[in-house]
Parts: sequence; structure tokens; C-alpha cells
Amino acid sequence: MPSPIKKVVAASMAGTVAEWYEFFIYGTAATLVFGQLFFKQTGNPLDGIIAAFATYAVGFLARPIGGLVFGHFGDRIGRKKLLQFSLLLVGVSTFLMGCIPGFDVIGYSAPVILVLLRFVQGFAVGGEWGGAILLVGEHSPAHQRGYWASFPQAAACVGNVLATIVLLGLSWSLPEDQFLSWGWRVAFWLSAVIIIIGYYIRRTVDESPIFLAALEKQRQQKQNAASIGEVLRRYPRQILIGMGARLGENTVYYAIIVFSITYLKVQVGMSSDSVLLIMFLANIVQFFAMIFAGWLSDRIGRRVTYLIGAFGLLAWLPFYFPMLNSGEFWPAFAGIVLGLCLQALCYGPQGALLGELFPTRMRYQGSSFTYQVTSILAGSLAPLVATSLLAATGSTTPIVVYLGALMLVSAVAVFLSRETRAASLHDIDAADEAQEASGR
Repeated sequence: MPSPIKKVVAASMAGTVAEWYEFFIYGTAATLVFGQLFFKQTGNPLDGIIAAFATYAVGFLARPIGGLVFGHFGDRIGRKKLLQFSLLLVGVSTFLMGCIPGFDVIGYSAPVILVLLRFVQGFAVGGEWGGAILLVGEHSPAHQRGYWASFPQAAACVGNVLATIVLLGLSWSLPEDQFLSWGWRVAFWLSAVIIIIGYYIRRTVDESPIFLAALEKQRQQKQNAASIGEVLRRYPRQILIGMGARLGENTVYYAIIVFSITYLKVQVGMSSDSVLLIMFLANIVQFFAMIFAGWLSDRIGRRVTYLIGAFGLLAWLPFYFPMLNSGEFWPAFAGIVLGLCLQALCYGPQGALLGELFPTRMRYQGSSFTYQVTSILAGSLAPLVATSLLAATGSTTPIVVYLGALMLVSAVAVFLSRETRAASLHDIDAADEAQEASGR
């Protein structure tokens, strides 16, 4: 019989793996398939990929909206119900993506339908992260919150591994023309199976005691949960610190996990099979790096762990593209794995860190807003900006400068933050009540 916290972690991860499988499979397919299938061909392969990455960014634009909507209701009726709904929503949208005819069949209707479904997918994923992280964080002992909250963070790696396994298996077993015509669709249709499993497991979890207590207190005092306006008014410093901390690591992550596929395949000339195998192995390594980072943040603090990762990435950046340019499997693998492990030191503790910035009555909204709005400026643009810089200049130096500048912003933001390791959520709520009573 699993302990209560392990049961909560399993339930949170089950849904998170399913949703990130679907989100990542879009990113991989955008590089390998969508540029050729859903957009008018110009003769330059980068043009189709840039167009596909533009639709990729739409999912990120929808995520803050999903975060706000799900956060609004999640702080009022509970994390569990919203998590179940988000899971079903992303499942339906991803399955339908696999049914869209190509540009040569329905013309410009193909990218239009793709954009609409991508928006729905992003909306659902926008509500997923906050609920999954808070469900774990609010159940965790204070001195182990970084460790347990890192598991839903690491679930993104599992989702990416599953996506890569499916696409790699299909690309290996099918001729390229069959993979491009219908094989890739199987990966999207398989999402239905993963969603059903995730939904079933997620039904078993209960709301956290601290959330139920806050909900009961609001009912007795006939108060509503905080609005996003109150969150912004009362906690602007926390939001800015959280957004700054996320900006660089999220940009670097999507530059590695999405743009690197394009770079290795189109610029370096590495085979799709080799690129997918590199990403598959790298995500397995990063899963364990995420868990380690969460554990480490409980020992030496969120700030120190984050800063080690941030300055490590700044030192790694100048060597990254030369390792990819070797065209050899192992140097490229080493460059990607090192970058992902350093990024894990920033991302692993992030779930606990953002949850510790806000009181219970506004935690879903505050953390989701901070996390998802930053994604628009970071992850959504990273593949598009990097590909555009490469197409315009033919050099990776502007990409390194772009990533390094944003990573430096994150380092400064974390340096200016307060340490939240082992913070009591009850104390955070008490401080919020005292601040509200004083009229500040």
C-alpha cells in the first residue's frame, strides 16, 4: 500500500505524463512532419519549419489563458476536478490533430485547423501544471517539498520519452513516405490510451488538508478566493521574481528540446533516427537529474541549486553548437545531456519554489500565472527565434547571445529572491492574513 504522498505523486505524474506526451509530440512532429505536410512549400525547408514553429507558439499563447481560467476555479472548487477536465481536453484536441488532412488535400484549412486545436491543447496544458504541482506540494512535508514536487516536474521528461519512443518506433518500422503520409498520425491517436490510464489513476487522489481548510474558512467567512487582480496587487515582487527565474531556463530548455532537432537534422545533416535516439536517451538522464535537483534544493536551498544551474548553463552555451556541429552521435549527445542536466537544476526545484511564493487561497492562480505567462516570452519563442536567427545570419553566435542574455536575467532574479526552503505553508497563509488585516 503506497503512502499518501506517494499516491498523490503517482496520480499527479500520471496525468502530467499524458499531457506532456501530447504537448511534446506536437513539438517533435512540427520539426519532422508538419513543415512538409500542412504548409505550402517554398523550396527552403526552413520556411516550412518556421511556419510550423509559429503554430507551435500558439500553444504557449493559450497556456496563460488556461492557467488563469483553471487557477480561478481551482482556488475555488479544488485542484482535482480541474486536473481531470484538463486531461480530457488535451486528449481530445491531440487525437483530432491526427485526423487533419494535409495542405495538398484541403489547402489553407489544414494550418487553420491545426492552429485551433493547438490553442485548445495549450489551454488545457496551461491549467495542468499548477494543479499537479500544488496537489503534490500541499501534501508534502515542508522539509521534503522540493523532492516530492520535482516528480511532476520530471514527468515532462517521461512524456517526452514516450513521445520519442512512439515516433522513433514508427520512423524505424515504416518507409519515410508512409511515415509522412500516415505513420505520424498513429502517435497522436495513441494519446487516447494514455489519457484513459491517466484519468483513471488521477480519480483516486484527494484534495490536500490545507486547501480543504482554506476552502472551509472561506465558506464560514463568506469570502471568495482571491482574484488575479488581488494576486497582482498583493504579490507583485513574487510574480516578477518567479517570472524572471523562469525566463532563461525555459528558453534554453525549448531551444535544446525542439530547436536542436531542427538544427541537427537540417543544418548538420544527422538522420532523424539518430536525432530521436539522442533525445530519447537525454530525456531519461534528465528525469533523474530533475529528481536530484529537487532533493538538493531541500538540502542546500532553492536559490543555491538554481544558481548553480544558471551559471553552469552560461558556461556551457559557447561549447554547445560546436559539439552539435561535430555531426557525431556522442559529442552531440554529450552537449544535449549536459545542457538538460544543468537546466534540471533550475527546473527541478521550480515547482516547490513558485508554490511557496503564494498563500493557499491564491496559490493556483499566482503560480500558474507566473509560470504560464513567462512561457509566452520564453519557450514559445525559443524555437522560432533560434530558427529565424539561423536562417537570417547562417551563424549560431546570435543564438548563443540570445540564450545567454535571458539566462543572465534568470540568474539575477534568483539572486534577488528570498530563500523559501522548508517554508511552512501555514505560516505563509498566516502572514497573508495579517497583511490583509492590516489593509496592505
